[in-house]
Amino acid sequence: MWVLVVLMLLALFILFYRQSTSENSYKFIIQQTKDLYERISPYSYKKISEKVKALGLEYSTKEYISQMIMFGGGAAVISYLYFYSIIISTIYVILAMVIVPYLAFLRYKRLYSEYLFEQIQVYTTNTIMEFSVTQSFVKSLEGVYASGILEDPLLSDVKHMIDLSYENGSIDESISYMNTKYDYYMIKNMHQLFLQITKEGSLDSTETLDAMLIDIDSLVEAVYRDRIDRKSFQKSFLKLGVALYFMVMLVQYLLGVDAYIDLLDDIKINLILHLIVLTNSYFLLSGEKYYNENVGAE
Repeated sequence: MWVLVVLMLLALFILFYRQSTSENSYKFIIQQTKDLYERISPYSYKKISEKVKALGLEYSTKEYISQMIMFGGGAAVISYLYFYSIIISTIYVILAMVIVPYLAFLRYKRLYSEYLFEQIQVYTTNTIMEFSVTQSFVKSLEGVYASGILEDPLLSDVKHMIDLSYENGSIDESISYMNTKYDYYMIKNMHQLFLQITKEGSLDSTETLDAMLIDIDSLVEAVYRDRIDRKSFQKSFLKLGVALYFMVMLVQYLLGVDAYIDLLDDIKINLILHLIVLTNSYFLLSGEKYYNENVGAE
């Protein structure tokens, strides 16, 4: 009976250890429990994968196979240490290998998000610089569009903004379109400034525009620091997660392997062990999702 208590305490330890660690590092846990199936990026997987492939960052077949071997091998070792059953281990191996495409998708989302952020930075910075010369928002957009420094989807969206501005005779709808499609602080602030200048007029907006450029530079610096922090968090998180899997070896050391195997005949022990494995796996996947999502977005 006391072994059952030890295993339950082990499961509770893993759960509460995750929750009690730094709020800033593990704030994603709250988001995950509120909405497991959080909304997907507004761009389809096909669109994301095509852009990642165009950037030369897509996984090769060899990399996919290597990851499946690594995940499958890890699942085989861990599950066998828990259950000493080839059948159960095979099931966990299959589940682990099925996760690989999902992890690839998370990686693609991160790379695409980083790409978008860089394009947004180019768009805002160069529009401000063009405006300082032309003193016209639409002319600034035309200059940025013609410069060749933007790529799709931003390039097509800027062209659509220009078309909307000429069709409506104002910049309101084009700004609304861009603000809705790209929920970035730097875009909304820049558009608000240009809207104010266009409608109210300004004798000299140079100082305001220069201040906005500085603001954009500061924001970009903060985003890149956040990327470094996320990477550091991911490494520590993965090490901790893998280490927690092997805490079952402590139980086996205290009991002895033969006595532990005898306990596996108890269905309650099996359920608790499955709960431990699945709970830790869920938190590891949640950590990967947290690391890969919303990079660069405010």
